Amino acid sequence: MANLTELERARLRWRARRGLLENDLIITRFLDRFEAELTDDDVKSLTHLFELDDNSLLDVLLGRAELTGDYDTVNIKRLVKLMNEA
Repeated sequence: MANLTELERARLRWRARRGLLENDLIITRFLDRFEAELTDDDVKSLTHLFELDDNSLLDVLLGRAELTGDYDTVNIKRLVKLMNEA
């Protein structure tokens, strides 16, 4: 587990805020359930994933698009799967 400070947790939640309500709902539900269990690598992967534009992120979260390029990692895929299960 990551030893995230309250500030780091707040930053992660702030980065998770999206322009599309659907993304907000999926990500917030995921963080509510798994935030305490996230490792430092998970936080890095999520921060990177949140660099996607809102529509691309939603397509990935809904399974309408595959992760490509430097987003196509085992850890990001695992986190996306957890988001879909949360």
